[in-house]
Amino acid sequence: MTRLAIVHTESSLGWGGQEIRILSESQGLIRRGHDVKLICAPEARIYSEAKNWGVPAIALPIAKKRPLGVKVLVEWLKRNRCDVLSAHSSTDSWLAALALLALGRPVRMVRTRHISAPVPRNMLSRWLYTRATARIVTAGESLRRELIERNQFAAERIDSVPTGIDASRFTPGDPAIARAALKLPQDKTLVGIVATLRSWKGHRYLIEAVAQLPQSIGLVIVGDGPQREALEALVDERNMRTRVRFAGDQRDVVPWLQALDIFALPSYANEGVPQALVQAMLAGLPCVTTNAGSIAELAAHESTALVVPARDPGALRDAIDKLAANPDLRKNLGAAARRHCSQHLSYETMLDRMEAIYRQVSGKRA
Repeated sequence: MTRLAIVHTESSLGWGGQEIRILSESQGLIRRGHDVKLICAPEARIYSEAKNWGVPAIALPIAKKRPLGVKVLVEWLKRNRCDVLSAHSSTDSWLAALALLALGRPVRMVRTRHISAPVPRNMLSRWLYTRATARIVTAGESLRRELIERNQFAAERIDSVPTGIDASRFTPGDPAIARAALKLPQDKTLVGIVATLRSWKGHRYLIEAVAQLPQSIGLVIVGDGPQREALEALVDERNMRTRVRFAGDQRDVVPWLQALDIFALPSYANEGVPQALVQAMLAGLPCVTTNAGSIAELAAHESTALVVPARDPGALRDAIDKLAANPDLRKNLGAAARRHCSQHLSYETMLDRMEAIYRQVSGKRA
C-alpha cells in the first residue's frame, strides 16, 4: 500500500461535530498506515484535543485571514512532505489556497464543507472552489446539491461523504444502570440533546417545548457553548430548574445517550449530517428532529424519526408527548433508526471513501 502524507488545516477555534470529524477521520487513516497531520491555531480547542486522538498537531497562526497565515503555511509546506492538503473552514481554505499558489501548487487541495451555510456566489469564491480546489467533499447530499444547483459547481468534482460512526461503540444500553451512574432520576421520562450550545441547534425551542409538558418529563442537556448563560436563564424563567440537567461537555456521551428515553435535535441551520443524531440513533433512541441541512438523509418522518418544523416549540412538544405516551412507537423508531445508521453511516465506509478521494487527488494509487 502506498502511504499517503495527508495534511489537514482547520482555522476554527470552536469545538463541535466538524472538529470531531477531522480527528475521527485522521485517527482512522493513521491506523490504516497513513501519515496524517493537523495544522491549526495554538489557541484552538482541536489543538489540545488532538493528542487524545493520537493525531499529530502543528500549531501555526492560521485563525485569521492575514498574510502571516499564508507565510507560515508556505514555510511549513516547503519543509514537510504533503501529498494532499485537506482544508475545512473558510479561513484556512483561503490561506492554504494562497500558500499553494505561491509555491506553484506542488500538491492539490480538497475542500470539505461540513455545514449548510451557503457559499457566496462571487468570483473569488468561485476561484477558491474551482481553480484552487481539486475536489470538494460535503458532509451530506443536500449540501452537495446546493453547491451544484445554486453555485453551479461541476457535479463530478463534488462527493458527499457523511461522517461515519462506530456502531460497535454506540449501542443501546440499560437506562436504569446509566441513570444510577449519572445520578439522573429513575422516575422521569428523560428527553435529551447532545450538541454544542449554539443558537441554531435549537435548545431554546426544546426548553420551551418541555416547559409545556407534564412534570414527569425531564430534560438533559449535554454540551457547552456560547448560549449556556442564556439557556440557564430561560430554564429559571420557566421555573424548570428541578427538571433540567445541564451536564456540560462530556468526553464519553454513550452513557448519557443510554440514560435517555427520547433524543431531540431541533436544529434550524448550519447542519450537515449531525454526528450526535447518528450516535443517538445507533444507541436505539427514538428521535425528534427537523429537516435542517442533510438531516433528511437520516430522519424519515415516522420511519426512522419524528420530523417537525424548525423553530416550532408546539410541534416539538407534540412529538415528544406522542413518544412519551407510546413505548411501542419509541421501541420501533429506535430500532429502525439503528438499522438505518448501521447500514448507511459506518465509520469504515467513511474511511474507505475519504482514502479513495485522497488517493485520486494525490495521484498515488494503492
